[in-house]
Amino acid sequence: MTADKTVTNFSFELHNTDGTARRGTVRTPRGDIRTPAFMPVGTAATVKTMYPQQVRDLGADIVLGNTYHLMLRPGAERIARLGGLHEFMRWPYPILTDSGGFQVMSLANLRKMSEQGVTFQSHIDGSKHELSPERSIEIQGLLGSDIQMQLDECVALPSTEQDIERAMELSLRWAERSNTAFGDQPGKAMFGIVQGGDIPHLRERSAKALTAMDLKGYSIGGLAVGEPQEVMLEMLSVTCPLLPVTKPRYLMGVGTPDDLLQSVGRGVDMFDCVMPTRAGRHGLAYTRRGKVNLKNARHADDSRPLDEESSCPATRDYSRAYLHHLIKCNEALGAMLLSWNNLHYYQSLMQGMRDSIEQNQFADFTDVTKHAWDAGDVAPIS
Repeated sequence: MTADKTVTNFSFELHNTDGTARRGTVRTPRGDIRTPAFMPVGTAATVKTMYPQQVRDLGADIVLGNTYHLMLRPGAERIARLGGLHEFMRWPYPILTDSGGFQVMSLANLRKMSEQGVTFQSHIDGSKHELSPERSIEIQGLLGSDIQMQLDECVALPSTEQDIERAMELSLRWAERSNTAFGDQPGKAMFGIVQGGDIPHLRERSAKALTAMDLKGYSIGGLAVGEPQEVMLEMLSVTCPLLPVTKPRYLMGVGTPDDLLQSVGRGVDMFDCVMPTRAGRHGLAYTRRGKVNLKNARHADDSRPLDEESSCPATRDYSRAYLHHLIKCNEALGAMLLSWNNLHYYQSLMQGMRDSIEQNQFADFTDVTKHAWDAGDVAPIS
């Protein structure tokens, strides 16, 4: 386990902008995070089907852990006794943990909201738990994550303006309590979460109130929860200009490669999503030529790899016919290879965006990337 002993504080350095796209670095004692950054999701202290070193070798500077899942199993106190989440999962680099709020809203049974917090039953065994802003920060502290999130209430869209406003105001009050509970932790950060659904003036109120708290970073939540992509992008266009230029911006739970490209173009720095690994487990590969569904029978006799020019062995060295066979037989290796391929593609896309912003060529990179997707994979079977 290693850390960067030369860095003692959490900070963000903006290197270049190209339009509203940003290239920067988040600096932490456990290592730098190059932005724009995609964080693979390690729900239960593992990025599903991947070894930690594979994830690192693909270019990930940081992974995400889920507070809800880890507090239920194996338990935050147990992880703390075992040396913290970094040691537990053999990942010595930065970790961001969510607050647990989203999973409580989407997975837990018989949840009951109050000003104090939320009580719920575990989706695993029905046991009862309480999660307040203070308890969420305590759990994240026990896990030892480098970036911690405030507890918030995320409502699915569409919802009424009244419900969205109520949840946004509650989330602001919880942000104050979370920030107080977090206190001063050198080298670590707590991010606030902008809420407000699909209503611009509520997004503005939330962003301005959180900015006044002078937090170390800002997240944009409550998107990719049922609304069309154009609504999400509109909310980003409203929100990002209101957030401090000198602080990182994190769009939670997003998304497809096109979501990432479009969101970076609107000023977002950090992302997480289960999509690349979940898609891989279900036979869907992301490539620079677009998506390939390996469940389709058309691949059964195709000896080509997904991309013969790729530097990733999963992408370059295995035929589509073999991948099709593995997926049809529900072999674990199929999920492993396609998750490997997908995370490689996502990290390659982020590196391409970082390079293009540095060179003031982000618009060209976007056009070339989308043209390749539109052209698709039309090469004949060899």
